[in-house]
Amino acid sequence: MIRTMVITKEDRLVLDAPIDDILARIDLKWYWIDFSKPTIEERDSLQTFGFHPLAIEDCLHLKQRPKVDYYDHYQFYVMSGLYHKTLKSHEIGAFLSSTMLVTFHTLPHVEIDEIWDNLASNQETPRKDPKWILYKIIDKMVDASFPHLENIEEQLNRLESKSSRSYQIQTLMDELFVVRRKLSHIRHFAVPMRELIDRMIHSEKLNHNEEERRHYQDIHDHLVKLTGMIEASREITSDIRDNYLSINSNRMNTVMMTLTVITTIFMPLTFIVGIYGMNFQNMPELKWQYGYFLVLGVMALLGSAMYLLFKKKGWFDE
Repeated sequence: MIRTMVITKEDRLVLDAPIDDILARIDLKWYWIDFSKPTIEERDSLQTFGFHPLAIEDCLHLKQRPKVDYYDHYQFYVMSGLYHKTLKSHEIGAFLSSTMLVTFHTLPHVEIDEIWDNLASNQETPRKDPKWILYKIIDKMVDASFPHLENIEEQLNRLESKSSRSYQIQTLMDELFVVRRKLSHIRHFAVPMRELIDRMIHSEKLNHNEEERRHYQDIHDHLVKLTGMIEASREITSDIRDNYLSINSNRMNTVMMTLTVITTIFMPLTFIVGIYGMNFQNMPELKWQYGYFLVLGVMALLGSAMYLLFKKKGWFDE
C-alpha cells in the first residue's frame, strides 16, 4: 500500500494524490509518501524519485544495520522498529529532505499509522515538516518498547518467586529461555538505534538546530535507559537460573544423602540376614528356641543405633 500526504504552499492538506502528480506539482510545501507493506509493483515506484541505486538496494534488502547515508539533496536512514506481535526488530527505510519524507517498511507499523492519522486529522499539520515527522516516528518507536520490557520484568518477578518453591526445572528453564529471547529481540532494536541517534546528534551534515538536538538527546537518553533495563533483566534471568539450579542441586544432594544413609543402615542388617541365609548344618542359633528373636533384636538395636548416630551428626538436616 502506498499512501501520500501533501502540504501545499497555501498550507492546504492533500491526501492520496498520485506520486507522479506530486512530483510534478510546483505549489507543494512538503510531502510524505509512506510505503507500507508494498507489493513488488509498488516497490518499483521508488525509482521514480531518482534516489541513488545503492540507497534503493539497501531499502529493499533486509538485514541492514541502522545507519544514515548522506546524498546531495537528501539523507537516507535505515532504522529498526519492533514488530509488537513477535518483538522482533524489522527495518524501516526513510528518505529525508527539507521538502520530502519517503518511508518504506515491509510490515505494518502501529506508530507510523498513529502519526499519519494524527497528521491527517490535525489542524496543526501545516506547522510540521518532514524532519519533525521523522523525529516523532523514532520517538514513538522507542517509547513503545518500554511497556514490553515492563511486562518482562513483571514476568521475571513471578519466576523469581516460583524459584524459591518446588517447581519443575524444565518448566522454569523453558520460561526463562522465552524471556531471554524476548530480551534479545528488544536489544537488537535498542542498541543499533542508540548508535544511530548518537551519530545523528553529533553529525554536522544534518544541520540540526539546538532544539532538535535536545529532542534527539532525549531519545538517546531513553535508549540508554532501555538498554540498561535490558541488561539488568538479562542478569536477573541468569541469577534466577543459577539460584534455582543451586536449590535443585542442594535438594538432590539431600535426597541422595538420605538414600545413602538408609542404605548404610541396612547394610549390616543385610549382612546378618546373608549369614543366616547360608545353608550350613552347624549353625547353633538355628536350633535355639529364642535365636530368631535375638537376631531380630540385634538387627533393630543396630539399625536404631546407626540412625541416632547419623541424626546426631546432622546428616538428616536439610
